[in-house]
Amino acid sequence: MKTLRDHIHSSQRSGHIEFSIEERNEDYVISRMPVSQGILNPMGVVQAGAMIWLADVTASVLAIGGKDIEPGGKGFPLAIHLHVTLLSNQKEGEIKAEARFVRKGERLLVIRTRLTGKENRLLAEVTSTHIPAA
Repeated sequence: MKTLRDHIHSSQRSGHIEFSIEERNEDYVISRMPVSQGILNPMGVVQAGAMIWLADVTASVLAIGGKDIEPGGKGFPLAIHLHVTLLSNQKEGEIKAEARFVRKGERLLVIRTRLTGKENRLLAEVTSTHIPAA
């Protein structure tokens, strides 16, 4: 195995992220991501980008709801702002993401996604703002 110094100076990067949607309805979406080797940083905990990706995709699924997205992506709920607060981390198990609306307007959606880990420990809160793609 490479040392941390070797890893930092290496130009090669790889990873593998997967998750599943557990529940979805018009008010919330819940998804879960297993903590696997492909999402760990060199310190052995989940890389922050993997947590943000999980939150972003979970919020996007909520924002889409039952809408049909037109060819070329017209109407897709583009995230135009993400505010991320990382509070904790973990090395194993799974991470649960729960996305709920803060504001559900015609042209502007605000969604808060809470990421929790073992024993329902709060790992991160992500607030995202979405507008429909033109």
